[in-house]
Amino acid sequence: MARSRISDIDATVVNDAAPSSLPYKGKEKADVLDANAHRHSTRIGGNDSGPSLVHQEDYFATRRPFCVRIGEDGLIGALMELDNQLQASGRPRLLSSKKPSEWLGFMGFEINPGEIGTVNHAGLPKILIKPGTYPPFPFRNWWARTWKGTRGVSDTTLFFQGLTVVQVALNQVAVVSDPQNRVFIVRGGGFAAFAVQGTYNVLAVVDQTHLTKHVKDKVTGATLGWMQEVTMPSRVGSSAAEHVVAGFLDIPANNVAVLQRGDEMEQVPAGQHCITNPNVKLRGLFTCGENQIEMPTKDIYTRDQVPVSLTIYMKWQLLEPLKLTTHGYNSPYEALRDKAQSILTQIVAHLDYSSMVKQRTVGSDHMDDPNDPTSPFLDALRTRAMDDLHVAALEYGILLKDLAVIDRQFKGDIASTMDKLTTRALQAQVEAANVDRENSNKVKQEQGALQVAQVKAQARKTEAEALAYATITAAKAQAEAVTIAAEAQAAATKLQAQAEAEAIAARANADARVADAFAREMEVRRVDVERVRAFGSRAVFVPTETGGVTGNTVNNALMTGMALRLGHDTSIAAK
Repeated sequence: MARSRISDIDATVVNDAAPSSLPYKGKEKADVLDANAHRHSTRIGGNDSGPSLVHQEDYFATRRPFCVRIGEDGLIGALMELDNQLQASGRPRLLSSKKPSEWLGFMGFEINPGEIGTVNHAGLPKILIKPGTYPPFPFRNWWARTWKGTRGVSDTTLFFQGLTVVQVALNQVAVVSDPQNRVFIVRGGGFAAFAVQGTYNVLAVVDQTHLTKHVKDKVTGATLGWMQEVTMPSRVGSSAAEHVVAGFLDIPANNVAVLQRGDEMEQVPAGQHCITNPNVKLRGLFTCGENQIEMPTKDIYTRDQVPVSLTIYMKWQLLEPLKLTTHGYNSPYEALRDKAQSILTQIVAHLDYSSMVKQRTVGSDHMDDPNDPTSPFLDALRTRAMDDLHVAALEYGILLKDLAVIDRQFKGDIASTMDKLTTRALQAQVEAANVDRENSNKVKQEQGALQVAQVKAQARKTEAEALAYATITAAKAQAEAVTIAAEAQAAATKLQAQAEAEAIAARANADARVADAFAREMEVRRVDVERVRAFGSRAVFVPTETGGVTGNTVNNALMTGMALRLGHDTSIAAK
């Protein structure tokens, strides 16, 4: 049972989160895991009357002589209270009664605001808390006294002649050993103490948000947290050694730490923690998020004694780390590895080599092929392994989310034979693939050439169609032009003939209207002159019927022939 808030000076785990109670069944198998177990501070082992490992211990809850916690009044108020305690016990005062001078500023010891002065008074500390200039006279005031300089009021640590002052910020923690060598921590404040016997030693001032050691899961690489150890020097005879007196943990969200003291173990949630009890040991840091890994198994023998090595994929989430550590495991991977090896050994031992060689991969549910004839075998293998490992993982506080056998390798002579067959099959596949690729390339080339020829033929067809269309169009245009020209010529000839006919008719009408005989005779002569001009001076004109003279046709023909003969003879004689 978890316990909280039990005052025990030896229980020394201090954290930021208050512990809470949560029942635990020990090593009994659980059907249901608590998904929020990592958010609680739980404990197992021991008895109910034993002190809790997790509690808030306040070193200053017990009144300690000459040790004053720094409060609202700051360091000056704490020094004044410490001075009153020393006076009440009959010891020399801590604060000096000297006062600064207001008129002497060019010589003496100067203390600025925010500082305190330190004076060694015969081996005892004297503190000047008022700012100003302290003159070096009268000399009786400085007899057996030595000025040791100034210190800042806000300094983290101050050590002077047995006086120890520690002040830390909110994210800082001071580890201190008291005169009895008890180690305690100071956070969110500080203290001022005067050690009458022994000393207060500040071992370290730790920044809790930036611890030095980064802790990772060695298998998955997940960040588990950060830690830092503080040591204290010790001397035995002439030899010196360093001993760990405090450990700091910075656990990120969704992670936990398990602490152990004897047979007791306690789980602390995420946050910042400090361990100062030497009896408390850090058992381990764990992440409660999802993790996944591919893991090879050891050689497993089938029913016919064929060795095979499997590669499995697992996905899990650690929900109750205390169950895991109770069984002696330091990581979920170790527990799952052993259980998976055991379960797969039992399953494969009942299988034949022939049934395993049918399928290379045993995937998760989304990788199933309903048409695969080996699906029943794969389903049986995965279902049985998943169920058995899931039940076994619950015992360790682990929720198994997925399991898959992604590869198998046969060993021995069977392995070499399988490698040869596989190599031969792969070579045949590669050769077939190369042939298919070459054939495909050739087909593509022929298809490309065919497409180019089709494009060229289409281009030629288009050009021929364009040329034929242009020729037909030109012929039609030429025919139309000839037709139009002929029609125009005919129309022009017709118009010209009509005009000439009209002119002849007009002249004939004009000649017909001439009534004077002489005028007619003159017109006949003009016609003869025009005719001679037209035919030449050697032409012989014979009157015929065609000339308008009536007579016998035979006579006219004889006269025409005689005229032609006469003209021929005349032309020969002229030559």
